[in-house]
Amino acid sequence: MIEKNQPIIAIATASGVGAVGIVRISGSKLSKFTEILFNKKLKPRVATLCEIKDASHAVIDQLVAIFFEAPNSYTGEDVIELQGHGGPVLLNMIQERCIELGRQINAGGAPLLDGIRMARAGEFTERAFLNSKMDLTQAEAVMDLISASTRLAAKSAVRSLQGEFSKDINFLKTRLIHLRVLVEASIDFPEEEIDFIKSDHANSLVKEIEQNLINILKKTEQGKVLRQGVNVVIAGQPNAGKSSLMNALSGDEIAIVTSIEGTTRDVLNETIAIEGVPFHLSDTAGLRENTEDEVEKIGIERAWKRIDDADVLLHVHDLTRKNDTAYLEKDEWIINAIKKRGVSQNKIIHVYNKFDLINKEASKDAMKNEHEGIFISAKEGSGLKELTSKLLNLAGWRQESLENIYLARQRHISALKQIDENIKKIMSCFISKSPALELIAEELRLAQNSLSEITGEFSSDDLLGEIFSNFCIGK
Repeated sequence: MIEKNQPIIAIATASGVGAVGIVRISGSKLSKFTEILFNKKLKPRVATLCEIKDASHAVIDQLVAIFFEAPNSYTGEDVIELQGHGGPVLLNMIQERCIELGRQINAGGAPLLDGIRMARAGEFTERAFLNSKMDLTQAEAVMDLISASTRLAAKSAVRSLQGEFSKDINFLKTRLIHLRVLVEASIDFPEEEIDFIKSDHANSLVKEIEQNLINILKKTEQGKVLRQGVNVVIAGQPNAGKSSLMNALSGDEIAIVTSIEGTTRDVLNETIAIEGVPFHLSDTAGLRENTEDEVEKIGIERAWKRIDDADVLLHVHDLTRKNDTAYLEKDEWIINAIKKRGVSQNKIIHVYNKFDLINKEASKDAMKNEHEGIFISAKEGSGLKELTSKLLNLAGWRQESLENIYLARQRHISALKQIDENIKKIMSCFISKSPALELIAEELRLAQNSLSEITGEFSSDDLLGEIFSNFCIGK
């Protein structure tokens, strides 16, 4: 069993070669260890140039060491950061030397760092949470900040890391507690004849809580889009212009474009930002009912899998073949196949491509009875603005108050929606003038517990393990 009070060590910088790499140690009573490691005493929070040597006293590296004394550190424990040269072999040698020295027996007959071990993924941040250096939403924001794929996502993660999301949650919780106190006072002291349901103060408090909750939900739902991004799959018949559309949206030559059908054999992926929102594009192999080409067949199977998992499906149609009966029959087969797989029609955008090559007005008139869609020229870029606007709309993105978005996770939104149900039940009691105070008190208790789960006060070990296991090692 892994002990949570054991000293831990990890390389805190990304793998690969760099000018600087960091090895981090966290535990208790590390001051004596640093003194033996460098043959000098380190002053807390002062960068000190040191040499780290192996067991035979040969120099491994010259580095900068910083000692953070508990509780004034990231984890709340003693922390040592060793900033050496960024070669992976060298960093591993530094790490191995620290472990080797930590396991040596001191004059008292005990190891210098009893039980020192490699840190689990996210364990430094987990210790910061367990030592009350941050709450769970802030801890999750650390990983969101590291993995942010757009500037807007990074800014939103910083706000959560600084505690803005927690402030909103905790303010809502204080209002719930206040309302719960009033309810339970009415239950415990019925002789006072407090008509709680008719109380103007109680009514206004419930409305205030509901409005605060609505505002937080708006911010978090926007934040979920910003954090996770939107999976957009580009599909259609061979040579309809899917790869050209991929290149036009990404602004780069990601996909090979030729006039030969079946050029795209596998799924090509690219992430782009539209107004700060990450869209994960997938260009897929052209869809057809039958093919003798084994490689193409595998590509088509992968294309259907991506379609099943898509948040938005761009079904690309070739306008230059709008009078080709065989082409239209194949297009109808694709549309029916998509329906049979249970793909919601609400997340499909029909994109009519090669608008530059046909009679535009005549084409629009001819397509009036077809599926409503967007006319574009992937080659010239016309219609792309309308398409990106439609993508943002389908993603549920709203441009107002972008500076107040929190990067949220599904567990945050699920908890907030559960609280919303609790509050709606309470409001129904007020509307019906029902004196069900015990029911109101129970709903308030459940809502309060849900808020505490968001910030981690009542989180289970399983939940914490799931959250922190997704972190980078050393963070």
